[in-house]
Amino acid sequence: MKWDFIDIPHDRGNTASMTTDNKSDNKSIVQRALAELIEAGSVDALDPLLSDDFVHHRPDSTSSTKAEWLAAVDAALTPLAGMRVEVHHLLADDDHVVMHSRRRLPDGPEITVVDIWRLNDGLVTEGWEIIEPTAHAADNLAWWEPAGR
Repeated sequence: MKWDFIDIPHDRGNTASMTTDNKSDNKSIVQRALAELIEAGSVDALDPLLSDDFVHHRPDSTSSTKAEWLAAVDAALTPLAGMRVEVHHLLADDDHVVMHSRRRLPDGPEITVVDIWRLNDGLVTEGWEIIEPTAHAADNLAWWEPAGR
């Protein structure tokens, strides 16, 4: 897997997005977790960064506990080898870190992913994941259309 952190300015003068030490620490923990996963090529480096009561939330997921999620990520490492990940935003707000990325397998479709991580005492305690095939994004805009059109 290759991860690229794309520097996209998102502050635009909004002082509410200014980083505090806790926010910086939480962003660093998430960045370190991603780097450890890539460098080690296994979930062993992720284990100590997750709390024992870690919960993964995703509507279609069968992996909600720490052990289940680590097993699912480990099983995905081989089929996802060669995936390119471009991180467009990595934002922190209090105890949450949000990552917006685009991911593509060498011969596969591009997906857009939003991951939300909640941290407590330096450990990731919860994760949410929203995945959408980028090519299908326009199909999902129908609910924005005014009624009766």
